[in-house]
Amino acid sequence: MGRRIAFVPTMGFLHKGHASLIREAARHGDDVVLSIFVNPTQFAPGEDLEAYPRDFDGDRKVAEKAGANVIYFPDVKEMYGKNYQTFVELEKIPAHLCGLSRPVHFRGVATVVTKLFNIVKPHTAVFGQKDYQQLLLIRQMVRDLNFDIEIIGGPIVREPDGLAMSSRNTYLTPAHRRQALCLYQSLQKAGEMVSAGVRVAAEISAAAKAIIKTCPDAQIDYIALCNPETLEIISDIKGQVLMALAVKIGNTRLIDNMLLNTESGT
Repeated sequence: MGRRIAFVPTMGFLHKGHASLIREAARHGDDVVLSIFVNPTQFAPGEDLEAYPRDFDGDRKVAEKAGANVIYFPDVKEMYGKNYQTFVELEKIPAHLCGLSRPVHFRGVATVVTKLFNIVKPHTAVFGQKDYQQLLLIRQMVRDLNFDIEIIGGPIVREPDGLAMSSRNTYLTPAHRRQALCLYQSLQKAGEMVSAGVRVAAEISAAAKAIIKTCPDAQIDYIALCNPETLEIISDIKGQVLMALAVKIGNTRLIDNMLLNTESGT
């Protein structure tokens, strides 16, 4: 029987959140393959493709320490050759949340992940739950296209003050870094409200909006309470619900999410 390959696709500039995904992958495979590729097809014109942080030497140290055996580091010509014209696109999941303001993003994600799966040929792959919509999309794609790959979601890793770890956090000025805490504070408030018996989604959204609006440089993309499987917006909270946020702090777009549960409170 051959060795089991566990795969962690990334865009690099690795942090503790990525390291946790690598360690999770090591629990499910004999060899851990990490890819580093800043994928141009998931960036629209005017987004931060060129500015996206890169540090291969730092990435290699993080990857090795966390337990990766192989780093796959292709360039754009290798991934998208001359006259490239094939893309993978899902119909429903991208029509919500980040897909509304980033209409090309998930086509690029689905395409590059399909290509990486075909190149690496993993038995299992690990994706972070901070990018909840992406994780849902990959699971759907794997089912639809009959990939024989187990998809595992790794929990959100946060800074001590609650900020979800992200490569884009490096864009934040000290003042913006403090304001960025409004995302986690909003999610915490939502959990408290659900625990206190609030079941009207609009009330929770309004409370989150009020918290975010106290930050002078915050611009809300969306505050959504939705079905955790379909991402359809809900009005009344019953059972488990996903609360997802996208907020620009200055010029930096940040996302975060939390599963709320009426039975456990959060």
